[in-house]
Amino acid sequence: MTDRIDPQIRQGLQGLHALTGRGGLINFDIPRQRELYEEMNRAALAALPPNDRVRYEDLAVPGPADGPDVSVRIYRPAGSTDNDTLPGILYIHGGGMITGSIRTDHRQVLPLVEAVNAVVVSVEYRLAPEHPGPAPVEDCYAALLWMSRNASALGVDPGRLALYGGSAGGGLAAGVALLARDRGGPQLAFQMLPYPMLDDRNTTHSSHEITDIGIWDRAANVQGWQSLLGDRVGTDHVSPYAAPARAEYLSGLPPTYLDVGDLDLFRDEDIAYANRLMQAGVPVELHVYPGGIHAGELLAPDAELSTRITDYRMTALNRALNPSPAPGGQL
Repeated sequence: MTDRIDPQIRQGLQGLHALTGRGGLINFDIPRQRELYEEMNRAALAALPPNDRVRYEDLAVPGPADGPDVSVRIYRPAGSTDNDTLPGILYIHGGGMITGSIRTDHRQVLPLVEAVNAVVVSVEYRLAPEHPGPAPVEDCYAALLWMSRNASALGVDPGRLALYGGSAGGGLAAGVALLARDRGGPQLAFQMLPYPMLDDRNTTHSSHEITDIGIWDRAANVQGWQSLLGDRVGTDHVSPYAAPARAEYLSGLPPTYLDVGDLDLFRDEDIAYANRLMQAGVPVELHVYPGGIHAGELLAPDAELSTRITDYRMTALNRALNPSPAPGGQL
């Protein structure tokens, strides 16, 4: 199957395997996975040129009613002023529910801030298995509530509030959108879901097909869901806020952008979710990339396919959050 991977992406995957071995991070226990994930992202960030066009600060904001405060990193364009009102994006990092932090995704948020000219709040949710569901999604929802309630102080337009999350972050973003709808929470203008982790049942064709690529294969996905849900995984006792593919009704959710590679374990569950959103009347833009693998654009950011993936995402975000006035001044 590896011969079907985009050649430039495959080179990036080989670079990962040089650090972790052929199986990827699943070769290690969870504490070591976290260390390696942080190390790899720290090295990638160090290779980037300095960026003085974005400023950021770290804060602790109120968490869920029964949980601790939540750490967030707030980004804004360096040239923005107190009089500017910008789109607001709640950014939720990936990492299979068991790894990742606001640090690991720092290099991904910086260009997002610039491309969309937005205030971005990156949330550091509690990780499984130490903090099983619903802790991660409740932390993310608490961050969304704080962001909405403090929109004026943040310089955020509450009518242009979006979610952005990839992989596990995409599953959490989809869960947060469901919570916002069902709890009468903040009105969301958009959700951006790159290859989201949506279904704990692992019964799709692609969840059995993708077993040996070496990045988020079946064994890693099983570990991630078991860490989050424990004995509940695959049973009838799983909340749709934890596994959004289980949601019975998808109407009333914000316009959605979803992309996935055709060699990603999440391919089938993501396509099915996009179809169900459309059937529920939710506007959806769906991209399935031939030769694409899970997080391939992060492994080889300069690849032609990676550039195309990133450009389409930023175009969609700008179209949703920075609409151009129609002729005659009408939106």
